[in-house]
Amino acid sequence: MRDMDLDAFIVPRADAHQGEYVADADARLAWLTGFTGSAGFAIVTRDRAGVFIDGRYRVQVRQQIDTAHFTPVNWPETRPSAWLCEALPEGGRVGFDPWLHTRKEILAMEQGLDGSGVGLIGVDANPIDAIWPDRPAPPVGAARAHDDALAGESSAQKRARLAKSLRDDGQAAAFLSLPDSISWLLNIRGSDVPKNPIVQGFAVLSDDGHVALFADPAKFDGDLRAHLGDEVAILHPEGLPAALLDLEGPVRIDPATAPEAAFRLLERAGTGIALAPDPAILPKARKTMAELDGMRAAHRRDGAAMVRLLAWLDEQDPTTLTEIDVVRKLEALRIEQGIIDISFDTIMGAGPNGAIVHYRVTKASDRRLQTGQMLLIDSGGQYPDGTTDITRTLPLGQPSLDTIAPYTAVLRGMVAVCRARFPKGVAGAHIDALARQFLWQQGLDYDHGTGHGVGAALCVHEGPVRISRASNIALEPGMILSNEPGYYREGAFGIRIENLIVVRIVEAEQGRDMLGFETLTLCPIDMRAVDRTALSRDETAWIDTYHARVRDEISPLVDAATRDWLFRATSPIG
Repeated sequence: MRDMDLDAFIVPRADAHQGEYVADADARLAWLTGFTGSAGFAIVTRDRAGVFIDGRYRVQVRQQIDTAHFTPVNWPETRPSAWLCEALPEGGRVGFDPWLHTRKEILAMEQGLDGSGVGLIGVDANPIDAIWPDRPAPPVGAARAHDDALAGESSAQKRARLAKSLRDDGQAAAFLSLPDSISWLLNIRGSDVPKNPIVQGFAVLSDDGHVALFADPAKFDGDLRAHLGDEVAILHPEGLPAALLDLEGPVRIDPATAPEAAFRLLERAGTGIALAPDPAILPKARKTMAELDGMRAAHRRDGAAMVRLLAWLDEQDPTTLTEIDVVRKLEALRIEQGIIDISFDTIMGAGPNGAIVHYRVTKASDRRLQTGQMLLIDSGGQYPDGTTDITRTLPLGQPSLDTIAPYTAVLRGMVAVCRARFPKGVAGAHIDALARQFLWQQGLDYDHGTGHGVGAALCVHEGPVRISRASNIALEPGMILSNEPGYYREGAFGIRIENLIVVRIVEAEQGRDMLGFETLTLCPIDMRAVDRTALSRDETAWIDTYHARVRDEISPLVDAATRDWLFRATSPIG
């Protein structure tokens, strides 16, 4: 930093593609600080270092970082600009890597620093890379074709549709930096990042439907090149800066997702810029009928794996098992159902570990299960035809009295969202309170969104829609979201119940467009910790109807002993 004349440097969790999961070569924050959460960043000055984390990671960060060197900072309550203004003198120089931050991030930081005398300096070389002696090589996972029949639309059709939208808006091209957008557009899948079947790269979509894909050519064999066709050129990533300098505009580019470096290159060339969202992001969120059919099929197979796990768990003495034992069992059952990979690191939180929202068991943290504790299982699979994400929380033996009220409130909130009907134009921010209302009545809440978007055989966390106070994007038919309220008591237990749901059209009076949800996830909800007297008649009816559907769809897929367990687990409560 002294050599670069910097007083501070920002170390984000993100890579150049702003992915939630990053390749080992891009895990700079984890390498420097030890913090492995999927969101956060560090700011390092010459005499202090803060690790900024939101409410999901405030327990985890203290377990992973060395507080003699790094200080946890609650974010967004503490803005990075405010922290920098306090930490640096006037005239302080704050370095950042323009490839690792979006234009939106940088503008927000500059606005926060306005008038402070502290300046942001984009650097050509990342100083973390200069001190990382054994930095892994970039990923070179093989890419593969995603069947048009599963996508419901060919890449040529998608490219033509998006190219027409560019022409209609008077734009000559669009710059794409999100690997899931590129993978969706080209009907390809990859193995560059664990648990996310994406191909890392950048792309330029022209208004005639041609695509220049900047990705390692070694990932693409002859069959895949034939699948892509002559309208898709595969170019080495090193050629991207020159290509951006040569583009004729206006070029559509998303300030919320594209790296600041791409803006600087286009501005240097004098190329006209059209600020607009990634043109693939909303079309990708609106799933085709073929994608929905694939997701339904994947959820049936995944439901069979989950039911087999839960039936097996009920037969065990929990004290003979550890969290890792259960993780291995579940992943083996999913392999039998044909997964390509898990869709994220399985969260298997026993007792106090369940209170860590994004807990990941390691050999060091592995807990032996104990009778009387709660076990939170949040997991999912990547299947060729769909992506799953499910959470179930169950008592190991008789539930403790202090878990019953919050568990019941979480369940009622999850059911409220599943049962919701709402007019066209409603956004996730309007739905979020439905999930929290029963917790709020008890003076309780949770520090994460109620739901995230989910890809179809793509990333389990997919933008731009979510069920969250921060989401103002209208929900539309075909959008898939998670529905996962929770409650976490630090040092004691965690509760979360999650189903995936898809937005659909529902019956309404003439002239009014109404939407609701179809539930995709097929697995019993553990009722042992439920105060059934607190359930309304409608809530009880929904649970019984859901369990009857689970029983009908999953029972043919499991063995006789598991089927007997399933019938008991889904017996009517009304």
